[in-house]
Amino acid sequence: MDQIVVIVNASAGLGYCGGWTAALSEKFRAQGVEADITLAKSGEEMIARAERAVAEGAPVVVAGGGDGTINAVASVLAGTTTRLGVLPLGTLNHFAKDLKIPLDLDEAVANVVHGVAIKVDVGEVNGRIFLNNSSLGIYPDIVRDREQQQRHLGRAKWPAFGWALFAALRRFPFLSVRLRINGEEHLRRTPFVFIGNNEYLQGLTLGARERLDTGKLCLYVAQKPTRLGLLRYALHALFGKLREARDFDVLSSPELTIETRHQRLRVATDGEVTLMSPPLCYRSRASALTVIVPA
Repeated sequence: MDQIVVIVNASAGLGYCGGWTAALSEKFRAQGVEADITLAKSGEEMIARAERAVAEGAPVVVAGGGDGTINAVASVLAGTTTRLGVLPLGTLNHFAKDLKIPLDLDEAVANVVHGVAIKVDVGEVNGRIFLNNSSLGIYPDIVRDREQQQRHLGRAKWPAFGWALFAALRRFPFLSVRLRINGEEHLRRTPFVFIGNNEYLQGLTLGARERLDTGKLCLYVAQKPTRLGLLRYALHALFGKLREARDFDVLSSPELTIETRHQRLRVATDGEVTLMSPPLCYRSRASALTVIVPA
């Protein structure tokens, strides 16, 4: 490996600058490779750089940022032979944690160079992929309101999340859905639908996934809760600990369809919210992504 492409999310306001880029280049050089580093200012720039790297035959493309950044780069690499390296620079880093990728930057760089390649599944909904999970209902609403407060009121992420959560609890929203899975149909009126790329576990590994290669999606549908129950659902979803919540229907399948009367619906994929037109067609793309993980 002589040179690898590194794409870092520089839009998060974490103080990346020329000095930081030089220091990162030196970390890769210490492992015996040269890094072609791009500080991307937007998701579009990340995707464009990843597409160019794949077109040029880059064997490895590294994504530096949170789960949304990893998702953006992985959306280009899924279905190709290009390997994905991960520098976990976000807040929660669920994907990196589930694959046991080091959170320390020096160790993550070493893993990119010396780790082994494995194939993992990606989830897909109406053509958009997700590495961790997708959700409907209260969580996408909270994310949308939080982003609006950050953008228009200048609030920091966590205070904005608190206000958005309070607003959602006041509205107490419910969503009527028709679920088609495993040849069966389920009607639910629920505040929250969660679809995991593989299964989220209970017990000491709460919130984590033991495997990312079963070729299945795991569907969690919240039954009618109280306002306090809604609060628990939102917090569990935020921190990837949904299995801790009670009163859930849990089903798994390689594919499923969600129908609703809404013409447009906010859908969260790895924390990013997109407006989609139902029906929402989910499927697991088994072994579609090659990721570098610790040996």
